[in-house]
Amino acid sequence: MKVGFANGCFDLIHPGHVRLLSEARAGCDRLIVALNTDASVKRLKGPTRPLQNEMARATVMASMAPVDLVTLFDEDTPLELIRLLRPDVLVKGSDYTVDQVVGADLIQGWGGHVLLVTLREGHSTTGTIRRMTAPAA
Repeated sequence: MKVGFANGCFDLIHPGHVRLLSEARAGCDRLIVALNTDASVKRLKGPTRPLQNEMARATVMASMAPVDLVTLFDEDTPLELIRLLRPDVLVKGSDYTVDQVVGADLIQGWGGHVLLVTLREGHSTTGTIRRMTAPAA
């Protein structure tokens, strides 16, 4: 079986996330999603994030059909988790290049590959927050 691995904050699930997860699962038999802990999100995104705590985000993620396992990581990158799990497919959005994906060299070294999923325009948690907090026109 091919094991896929995706990671991120996944603060507010939107159509871009759904597409990423669906395409990730299409490229493997089992999909593991690693979520940044609340402390990690705060370090990466700033003091107003996450909007939902890690248990809420994990509960929503675990309910997604393409996802087989959800785990948390507290580091800024999932490199140690990738080393431990040794997935066959590493999934990121196409806003990255293969050489920018943390762990790509490891995955490729043991015969796996990186899958870059094309992102959907106009779908981001940051954009949604911006629209929600903008003054009414």
